Amino acid sequence: MEKIEYYWEKAGFTPNKSQKEAILHINGPLFLTAGPGSGKTRVLLWRTLNLIIFHNIDPAEIFLSTFTEKAARQLQDGLRSLLGIVTNETGKPYDIASMSIGTVHSLCQKLLVDRRFNPDPARRRAPALIDELGQYFRIYNRNYWKSLLLAGGYDDEEAGQRTINDFFSGRDSYSRHVAAQNCISLFNRFSEESVDPDSVQTEDKVLQSLLSMYSKYRKDLKTDGNLEYVDFSVLQQSAYKYFNGCHDSGNVFKHIIIDEYQDTNSIQEKIFFQLARGSRNIYVVGDDDQSLYRFRGAAVENLVQFEERCNLFLGKKPKRIDLSINYRSRKKIVDFYTDFISRTDWLNEKKPGEYYRIHDKKITAYSTDDNPSVVTTSHAKADIVYHEVAQFIKQLKKNKVITDYNQVAFLFPSMKSWRGMNSRVHGYIRAFQEENIPYYAPRAGRFLEVEEAQAVFGLFQFVFGKPLYRDREDASRGYREFQNWLAGCQEKADKLRKDDSQLNNYLKDREKEFQQAKSDYESLLEQCEKQNIELKDSVTPGLTAILSKSAGLSLHGQKALRSHSVNQSIKKRFDEGNPYSINYLLNRVTALDWSILDLFYQLNGFDYFRTIYRLSETGEDEGPICNLGLITQYLARYMEEYSPILTGQSVIENRFVNNFFGSFLYALFRLGESEYEDTEDPFPKGRVPFLTVHQSKGLELPVVVLGSVYREERDPSVMETSVRVLLQKEGEPLSRISKYDSMRIFYVGLSRAQNLLILPRYTHNKAASPEFKEIFEEEKLSELKDLELSSIPKAERKFEELGKSYNYTGDYLLYKKCPRNYMIYRKYGFVPSRGQTMFFGRLIHETIEDLHHIIMKQKEVNK
Repeated sequence: MEKIEYYWEKAGFTPNKSQKEAILHINGPLFLTAGPGSGKTRVLLWRTLNLIIFHNIDPAEIFLSTFTEKAARQLQDGLRSLLGIVTNETGKPYDIASMSIGTVHSLCQKLLVDRRFNPDPARRRAPALIDELGQYFRIYNRNYWKSLLLAGGYDDEEAGQRTINDFFSGRDSYSRHVAAQNCISLFNRFSEESVDPDSVQTEDKVLQSLLSMYSKYRKDLKTDGNLEYVDFSVLQQSAYKYFNGCHDSGNVFKHIIIDEYQDTNSIQEKIFFQLARGSRNIYVVGDDDQSLYRFRGAAVENLVQFEERCNLFLGKKPKRIDLSINYRSRKKIVDFYTDFISRTDWLNEKKPGEYYRIHDKKITAYSTDDNPSVVTTSHAKADIVYHEVAQFIKQLKKNKVITDYNQVAFLFPSMKSWRGMNSRVHGYIRAFQEENIPYYAPRAGRFLEVEEAQAVFGLFQFVFGKPLYRDREDASRGYREFQNWLAGCQEKADKLRKDDSQLNNYLKDREKEFQQAKSDYESLLEQCEKQNIELKDSVTPGLTAILSKSAGLSLHGQKALRSHSVNQSIKKRFDEGNPYSINYLLNRVTALDWSILDLFYQLNGFDYFRTIYRLSETGEDEGPICNLGLITQYLARYMEEYSPILTGQSVIENRFVNNFFGSFLYALFRLGESEYEDTEDPFPKGRVPFLTVHQSKGLELPVVVLGSVYREERDPSVMETSVRVLLQKEGEPLSRISKYDSMRIFYVGLSRAQNLLILPRYTHNKAASPEFKEIFEEEKLSELKDLELSSIPKAERKFEELGKSYNYTGDYLLYKKCPRNYMIYRKYGFVPSRGQTMFFGRLIHETIEDLHHIIMKQKEVNK
């Protein structure tokens, strides 16, 4: 077989010395520091290929974890593409289907049922995963929330919420939404730090109450029958305990590879070292200067101190290799961000000679272009700066320095504040509107405020009604804004009904059916009371005839009760000794024959929605149909969390209206769920993207405008201080973590730029953080107005096409059946209604596999 260098040449890849050394390193732990634009993904892929092709490592013996699902898919596709090059030369196929590649969460789910950790032939039942939204609804549910408060010693709901919110923020707020979010964040951090709430004690009464609430939450996850539920944080803890209980878990994988190691948390570090315990072949890659997720529990110390921790856990110090050449950016951009990150004190005062970052990295630029590539705006008022930048972008497009507006990106430390949209974002959007520059800002506002959501939920209000407004003087701002949103939805719906008489008539019919279900249920309840029948009583044959004579019962209700199929079913169940309850019967005969998802799809047949489909099919505008797809996901989520069927019982006393509008949509509104965002392509053509720095991580952008160069420093979060006190845990100084987080956020934003980096200079208070203020006062940077457009390299968007994987049943057959269905359900993420198809292939495969293992085990016993 040809050497690996041959395949590098075939793929057009020429590694530098450090990249080559990392790719060819095989045995023992490896610590790879990778600066921005240093080609770490290529190195990771080629190193994995080297293991499989040239060292005969079975893909099933490789564990490869990365931070996002998108990154995991890219790695899978990239690895398949490179292996395809080898197959084309040798004729030998390579299958990575058995390889453990994905996010930590997805891999934990997969490995919890992996037989290599459990020799028992019976397949282990995987816990049911509750995602972030599901966790919120679980805790936010009023009845469950009250039980949590009681566990914490709070018998007064409002007083408990005020106490909790004051503990976290120092603000006097009775908001259940805010209190629930605070508890979720703390519970998740407790799980990630392996806090045992029943053994930890604290003198802080509120924190002790929260520990009691967490204890109840954890116990409740395991008390729903035989099924164990886990949230994302508990999932990792369960996986670690499972691996730790298997004496051979350290030998299941021969190579453990972890990308973005700076964003791992405490429980993840334990998992990785546990899996590497046998082979000691652990390979970590990351950049501590790009650690952004402390608020999610990430511990940058995992990377900074990896050498000593690896030696402690595995008894072997790793080899360190630095990927320090930036192939992305022009020289002065690289010089600027490397200088910026050094402008604060990283020295560890407790350990002289040590630092809270990997301080001895020598990041350099591959580019030798020494022309100005970092510039500032005029030193002026904000509105002047906004328009100066907007006009400059128009000039870039006019002079063909960029060919599309999506080659310029605005990055912000955050897009929102607690008051709403960030003022900087709002200012640039206003300037763009005045200059007629199209933009794309998916995280600047709420999804529910987009036009399509207002239309759908406004029409829903016409059919179902709206919740009653709680008029109290101290109503929260969020609650008042939600009421205004409901009114706006109604206005939008009124206009649509006025413009489309057929739509209006259709809605009136659905409203009549909804009200009829409510009226029928109330009539049946009244008849039951007259006959001294209780809802828990059993249904006996002949009872339907009595109920069908209920006063005010509709003809539809009478027919349902006299239905042959209904009465046959009643008789059969009665004869079997398992009769229906009265409650079941009343719900069955009053149930609507359409769900909220059915209603949504029926509405899609009218002009307003048909126009949206046409715009997507012609390629003019995909935004509206993407938003419709997201609406179906939320509707399906409501049906999953509450009930898929609308019955008489669910609609009386405004129950459905209060649940759907007053609880579910209100929660989505308060959560600030963003509008549709295509993670595969965050740059829709023809628009300037407005992104958070977190969104931009891993991206390369020809022109970057750092929309804000100020980030307010705050005291350390209660979560951080609480965990450190409870666990006596060390880390970066609490007094410095806000500063360190700010420096890293700006570092990531600055290092995204390829050709040009623009920094705004505002004149008023909070115009710039101290480091930027210091840089501006040095007056070493050129100004935007003096920049020669001819000195800026033409933007060339680089697409590294790694290929995509398609599924025969999920892609090919679905497309063959109906291309439009494929477009709606696969491309835009619509959730089908009623017609959801369940494929049993995996179930059948697992059943056959289980039977095989049982038979083989029995043969071994009988030998």
